Amino acid sequence: MSDARTPAQIEADIISRREQLAVVLDEIGVRVHPKTIMGDAKAKAAEAVDRTAGRAFVAVNRTVSDVKARFVSEDGAPRLERVIPAALLAAGVVGLIAVSKRRRKN
Repeated sequence: MSDARTPAQIEADIISRREQLAVVLDEIGVRVHPKTIMGDAKAKAAEAVDRTAGRAFVAVNRTVSDVKARFVSEDGAPRLERVIPAALLAAGVVGLIAVSKRRRKN
């Protein structure tokens, strides 16, 4: 059997390839459209911000849990041997700041 194609088959192949090419060109047109490019860039930036914010949240949450574990026992009671010195230290710092501000005013 011969591999010769009829003119009608060739014309049908050409029409089919044109339609496929039109679809591909439409897809390329959408991909390179400025709005599509901007949308992709915004999505990538938002994803990076979300990822960074998530990492920051985890780090802060871990730090808060660590600090809480130092001042509160596992049963939820405050560890007075640590809370009282920390409170005195904080009060001292606040007092020094207040005295310093008064001296600057005068």
